[in-house]
Amino acid sequence: MLTLYHAPQSRSSRILWLLEELGAPCEIVYVDIQRMDGSGGLDPRNPHPDRKVPALVHDGALITESVAVVLYLTDLFPKAGVGRAIGDPQRGPYLSWLAYYAGVIEPVVHFGFFGLGEHEGLRRTFRGRAELDRRILGALEKQPYVLGDKFSGADILVASMGHFRRDMLPAGRTIDDYIERCSARPALARAMAKDAKPGGK
Repeated sequence: MLTLYHAPQSRSSRILWLLEELGAPCEIVYVDIQRMDGSGGLDPRNPHPDRKVPALVHDGALITESVAVVLYLTDLFPKAGVGRAIGDPQRGPYLSWLAYYAGVIEPVVHFGFFGLGEHEGLRRTFRGRAELDRRILGALEKQPYVLGDKFSGADILVASMGHFRRDMLPAGRTIDDYIERCSARPALARAMAKDAKPGGK
């Protein structure tokens, strides 16, 4: 049994999208979280150690952090083809994009928003926004998805940033088309219909 602890319009929204892509049955528990604008609060029902989302429980095991949840679920439902199984030639690139998302994309984008993008120590450790944009554009200028012709869990992570704020991803038509391509997926529409708690916010 899968249970997703979810807060509307948050990082767990993309896990709803993934679950729809996978066709995975899952109970959704809507919880409150602390928001950047100061609203919300810590919800004692949420099993995440920091009361953040996503938090996924599978048969009593707790999985947290978006990339870990994406990898866990795509490995759990390999027949959906959204992940890349062990032995698949794209397994290494898939894992690399997942790690790059957590280890570079999220930090670099947020350093920029907080005015730390030019900090030399952070740039040396995580790379800068120019390098990040080149990496993403380098993949998507030659293929429809980050791994090639076929959509993957890595696209859910990358495209979801553009859904949240367009300027989190590189400017230009290449990325506009990529976001539009990902946004047209029926699974995303189904997920967004579940994003808000039924009968409330």
